[in-house]
Amino acid sequence: MRRTRLAGALTAVLALALMATGCGDGGTATAGKPAASGPVDRVEPLAATAAPRLPVTVPSADGRKVTVASAERIVPLSGSLSELVFTLGLGDRVVARDVTATFEQAAELPVVTRAHDVSAESVLSLRPTLVLAEATTGPAEAVERIREAGVPLVVVKPAKELADVGTRIAAVAAALGVPASGAALEQRTARRIEAVRKTVPAHAAAPRVAFLYVRGSAAVYLLGGAESGAGSLLEAAGAVDAGKESGLVKDFTPITSEALAKAAPDAILVMSKGLDSVGGVDGLVRIPGVAETPAGAARRVVTVDDGVLLNYGPRTDEVLKSLVGQLYGEKK
Repeated sequence: MRRTRLAGALTAVLALALMATGCGDGGTATAGKPAASGPVDRVEPLAATAAPRLPVTVPSADGRKVTVASAERIVPLSGSLSELVFTLGLGDRVVARDVTATFEQAAELPVVTRAHDVSAESVLSLRPTLVLAEATTGPAEAVERIREAGVPLVVVKPAKELADVGTRIAAVAAALGVPASGAALEQRTARRIEAVRKTVPAHAAAPRVAFLYVRGSAAVYLLGGAESGAGSLLEAAGAVDAGKESGLVKDFTPITSEALAKAAPDAILVMSKGLDSVGGVDGLVRIPGVAETPAGAARRVVTVDDGVLLNYGPRTDEVLKSLVGQLYGEKK
């Protein structure tokens, strides 16, 4: 499917960028000067967690049924999945990480995979009892080799919008044998997201925000459309997804002056390392067409850490809070 291939390509580019530079903190960047770094990158485990009740047989997003007998040694093959395992209180059972798992509690774990560059040998050398994968995890040969070694491997369906957060939490919790903890985390996350949504100024004009995916080192310059994954967050922040509103139905399309003029954003959303990769706001406005938009003319740029922006997980409320704060000012 075209959307899956594009999403996979985007994930691969992001993983390579993280390998080269690591993750940065989010913040507003104005007048060519990115904001100071934010709080320490940590996840917040549930206050009370239960021990896994296994074995369980759960559906995998690739159509298989997988029986999990032990969660003693877990290998999540993405940063987002690692975040979920740690937040569910089972971080002490994680024995390795993907390069995108950059939060503090996972930082010292060995890196055995880089999203689309999974090393089956490295994973199997750690004797995992459960491997969690994304639908875009690859190469397929490595995934199959892990399965052939007899290791339970559960593929988790990706989240594309806020409505998917609870489903993804529930899927991981079920595979770990902690459904009650999953329910508690779903409730906590939903409550926190709703609390942030209530801080959006009721009478503020909805800003038009364009999501740009840029990687200067790889010459990647893309404008997000209806399927970019950012639309749900922008709408929850009281904003208009300018790319989607301008008629872009795909996930991403190459940036052109014409496309940006049609989107006419009041603000531009970029990932922190993406902004760094083009030389900050000064470099961003040199991309053809950006300076001519209302956002470019005002140098109004909103940034969020690469590692959490599109995760749609337990820290999505923090992402939403950052967006609201940057779009409307920290004081409501």
